[in-house]
Amino acid sequence: MMPPIMEELHRDYTVHRLYEAADRPALEAALRSIRAVATGGGTGLSNDWIEKLPSLGIIAINGVGTDKVDLAYARSRDIDVTTTPGVLTDDVADLGIALMLAVLRRLGDGDRLVREGRWASGEQLPLGHSPKGKRIGVLGLGQIGRALALRAEAFGMSVRYWNRSRLTDVEWVAHESPADLARDSDVLAVCVAASAATKNIVDASVLEALGPQGIVVNVARGSVVDEDALIEALRSGTIAGAGLDVFVNEPKIRSEFHSTPNTVLMPHQGSATVETRLAMGRLVLANLAAHFAGQKSPNVAN
Repeated sequence: MMPPIMEELHRDYTVHRLYEAADRPALEAALRSIRAVATGGGTGLSNDWIEKLPSLGIIAINGVGTDKVDLAYARSRDIDVTTTPGVLTDDVADLGIALMLAVLRRLGDGDRLVREGRWASGEQLPLGHSPKGKRIGVLGLGQIGRALALRAEAFGMSVRYWNRSRLTDVEWVAHESPADLARDSDVLAVCVAASAATKNIVDASVLEALGPQGIVVNVARGSVVDEDALIEALRSGTIAGAGLDVFVNEPKIRSEFHSTPNTVLMPHQGSATVETRLAMGRLVLANLAAHFAGQKSPNVAN
């Protein structure tokens, strides 16, 4: 977390940093008395660690992803799992639009063309595509999906969506399955929460339905996309391109992504602005403060 947030943590609590080797002996000695864990959405806390912490009452996640924590098991141990919803919505949606534009307008290719001197030598960048008039399919219409859809409309795109539950408060076109959504989309924006039910929800059939002119943008989690199918679809031309902020086993992603054509890669930066990370940290502090005051934390996910 941001330095000002860590300073407040150290001011108000006895803090042990699991990731620092020098702190490990003190941590091991304190296991039975540790009452709270602050962690990231991509790191979470395993059940093995939960079992080592008999006094644990709260797992405060600095993010909105809960796929790295067994929510039901935590609940069975009377442990609240909290997140930082709302404050990162806009930044993640912004990055989703940026990835879409980067693929459509070939920003990565253009940057390399200029830096490598090929433009000066007469090489031309192939024409890109405008988002105006295109159809964007939003897979998962939670807060981030809605924010991304509204931004897409500002670029002249028409919106359709698939959601695990039917929504009655939006007028966008709903589809019955991810494949149906992909078939009716030029851009498939993946915003669905990661869970056992959504693992590899974007599979080969969805990519085939999206078609050779379609692009995938993933700002959700790497696990919701079948990476074998995605790499094959990019290499074979089954789809036109992809903008990816998340991967399986990140940061040690598959080397095949380094050479996939018309692909823009980001190192999981959806919420990575100074403003949002500070706001997220403040929510972590608020969730912890409520718990230690004997109150229900405001952002319990389980």
